Amino acid sequence: MTSKLETHVPAAPPQPGTAPQPTPPSAAALAQREARRQRHEVLLAQWKAVEEAGGKDEWVRQQLVARGVAAEEVDFEELSEKQKAAWKEKKKAEAGERRKLEREVWEAWKATHINHLGVGVHWDEQGGPDKFDVPHREERAKANGMPALDSAEALAKALGVPVARLRWFAFHREVDTGTHYQSWQIPKRDGGQRTITAPKKELKAAQRWVLSNVVERLPVHGAAHGFVAGRSILTNALAHRGADVLVKVDVKDFFPSVTWRRVKGLLRKGGLEEHAATLLSLLSTEAPREVMQFRGKTLYVAKGPRALPQGAPTSPAITNALCLKLDKRVSAMAKRLGFTYTRYADDLTFSWKRAKGAKGKAQADAPVALLLARVKSILEAEGFTLHPDKTRVLRKGTRQRVTGLVVNEAPNGVPAARVPRDVIRRLRAAIHNREKGKPGREGESLDQLKGMAAFIHMTDPAKGRAFLQQLEALEKRGQP
Repeated sequence: MTSKLETHVPAAPPQPGTAPQPTPPSAAALAQREARRQRHEVLLAQWKAVEEAGGKDEWVRQQLVARGVAAEEVDFEELSEKQKAAWKEKKKAEAGERRKLEREVWEAWKATHINHLGVGVHWDEQGGPDKFDVPHREERAKANGMPALDSAEALAKALGVPVARLRWFAFHREVDTGTHYQSWQIPKRDGGQRTITAPKKELKAAQRWVLSNVVERLPVHGAAHGFVAGRSILTNALAHRGADVLVKVDVKDFFPSVTWRRVKGLLRKGGLEEHAATLLSLLSTEAPREVMQFRGKTLYVAKGPRALPQGAPTSPAITNALCLKLDKRVSAMAKRLGFTYTRYADDLTFSWKRAKGAKGKAQADAPVALLLARVKSILEAEGFTLHPDKTRVLRKGTRQRVTGLVVNEAPNGVPAARVPRDVIRRLRAAIHNREKGKPGREGESLDQLKGMAAFIHMTDPAKGRAFLQQLEALEKRGQP
C-alpha cells in the first residue's frame, strides 16, 4: 500500500505544548445532529415492529399487503394473456417494493446491532457465555461493581449514544478517512517531544463514562500513586523521603505497550463478558497514525497496533488496573531486598534506608544491582520493557527527586518533599519582571505561572498562597 501513496504530508499539530482549542458546533452541525437523532428513533421503532411481527420475512409480507402491492397467488394457466400481463406487472412492482422494504429492515437492523468491527476484531452477534469467561463471572462483576452490560444496545444506552454511533467509535480500520483524535506535542524534560493524542469531544465523553463506571472500579495496588483518588505526586514522593539510596526506573513505551487485546483481557478478568469487553477496549484505544494525502484525499494510516493513547482520560486508570500483578510482584520483591516501592504511571521508584546500628560494608550497601536485575525480569514477564537509558541511582549526598519533588532529609520546618529551589527562583523572577512591567518569556503565560504556584502550594501552602495572590493581582491589572 505504501507504494501507492503519492504524497506524504505529516500531521500539522498546533504550537508545541498547547492543546487544540475545541470549536463550538455550528447551527448546521446541530441541525445535522438532531436529524441523526430523529432518524435513529425511526429506525429503533422500525426494528421493534419487525421483532413484534415475528421477523423480517413476516414484516415484509405484512407491509406488502398493507400497501396493496402483494400479488396474490393465481392459477397462471387459467388467465388470459391480458390478465397474465397485468399479473406480471403487479409481481414486478411487488419485487421492487420488497427490495425497498428489505433495505429498510437492514438499515433498522444496523441501527440496533454491531455486525462487524473491522478486520482482525472478533465479533459474535449472539454473544452470551464462552470459554474465556472467568469462573463465576457474574459474581466477579458484582464484586467489582461492574454495570450490567449484556448487549451492545445496553452499552449504547448507558453511554447515551445510538448503537450505530457506538460502532463508529469502536470500528477499527488500518486506513481511515477520519479520526476521533487530535494530536499535538509537548516538550519533555530530556529535550525531546512527547506526542499527546486526545479524543475529540464525543468520544471523550464516552471514555469518561467508561472511566468512572468501569475502569475506576477495578482493583489497584497500593503502590500505584498516579491518577488514583487520594494519591498524588506528593504521596508518591513522601514514601521515599530521607532515603540513603534512591533508584528510579522508567518503563519504555508504557502506553503503546498496552494493546486493545490486553485491555480486553483486563476487562474480562474484571467480570465483563465478551461483547462489553470488546467494545470498551476498542473505545479506549487507537492505533498511532500518520496523515497522508492520496489522490486528493486525506488518509490516516495506522503505524502500529491499536493501544492506549497518551491523552485519553481512560489510559492512566487502565494501566493502574493492568499493573496490579506487576505491582504485587515488584512490591514483594523490593520488600525482601529492603526497598520501599511506588509507581507513578511509568515511573518506578525504590528507596533504601540503612538499618539503625548497621555496621560494615556488607550491611551498609543497598543491593541495587540485584534489584535492577529482578525488576527487569518482572517487567518483561508482565509484558513491559525497562528503558535502558533512564535508570538513575541517587545516593544521600546528591539531590534526590521523585516525581519532581526533592525528598532529601530536611531540617525541622522544611517540608519533607519540596519543590526544587530553582523552580521557586524561576517563578519569583517571572513575577518580579511582570510587576516591573517587563514582558514574560516567549511562550510563558500567566496560567503556566499559576500552575507552578499551585505546584509549590501542594508542598508549602504558605509560600504557594503568597505566589498565587501575587499572580491574581497581576491578572487584575490585565497581564496576559
